[in-house]
Amino acid sequence: MKKLTILLTILLILILPAAAEGAKEDGTLRIGIAKLLSHPALDAIEQGIEDYLMDAGIDADIEVQNANGEISTAASIAQVFRTEGKDLVIGIATPTAQALANVFEDIPVIYSSVTDVKAAGLDGISNVCGVSDQVPAEEHYALIERITGAERIGMIYTSGEANGISAMEQMKRICEENGTELVTASVANSAEVRMAALSIIDRVDAMYVAIDNTVVSAIASLSDVCKEASVPLFSADVTSAEGTDVLLAGGFDYYASGRLTGEIVQRVINGENPEEIGTEYLTDLELYINMAVAAELGLEIPEEIIADAKYLIE
Repeated sequence: MKKLTILLTILLILILPAAAEGAKEDGTLRIGIAKLLSHPALDAIEQGIEDYLMDAGIDADIEVQNANGEISTAASIAQVFRTEGKDLVIGIATPTAQALANVFEDIPVIYSSVTDVKAAGLDGISNVCGVSDQVPAEEHYALIERITGAERIGMIYTSGEANGISAMEQMKRICEENGTELVTASVANSAEVRMAALSIIDRVDAMYVAIDNTVVSAIASLSDVCKEASVPLFSADVTSAEGTDVLLAGGFDYYASGRLTGEIVQRVINGENPEEIGTEYLTDLELYINMAVAAELGLEIPEEIIADAKYLIE
């Protein structure tokens, strides 16, 4: 599959310049969207961007490319977008945003769903701006402790993704400050998530998933492991919690994040300087609670937490 991807990329680079030149003449804005992989949150961002631009009446030819979780493919997509002569590019998730920023210095690069912008090296660049989904990990920790009283929290993170490493280090600091043990396992891709979960599930009282796209994309398999072991699963992504045995999720509306990204694109098109726009942060945290899972685990959710839930699964 990797060989096929490389061959297709080479072919695209060779044949697309002429097509790109033709597109320049009709006045249509050529936008390239690079998405790390497909899962509910990132798909919702993509849809939000496209819907906003359409509602705003922006005449754009939008091309979406999926890196399927491969960093090397994200870099290839960036090179293809350069060959095609895109006018503006958007990176959904940190690795794709980084790949685009590494290639483009002369056109705007907009990022979406980048948790730690500074750690990703995307702050303070003249042509780069976007949306961060940095979540309040302290609030997540407080919810886990209040509901479960966990002394050992499990966390799987992606070793090659800045978001994953940053989230793990942040939760580790919070746990150390509160005398709680954080038991971690790292993965390189989504296929490894189930085995990583199995390797630590017997040593934890609760499992936590941060904004880590590789892990979130495998939330169903992680949920199955936790269900079988009767370990409560907490997530920072509400969008992917539906249809799983996630007990509680606290996160953002990623469709709204996509629309905010689209708004930033419009501002840049209208002449605003990307560096002056900088980073827009999501602030409206949404709470998802699965009461059926709570009953299976024998856990009682405090009424004031239930009252704050936007999504309550009975």
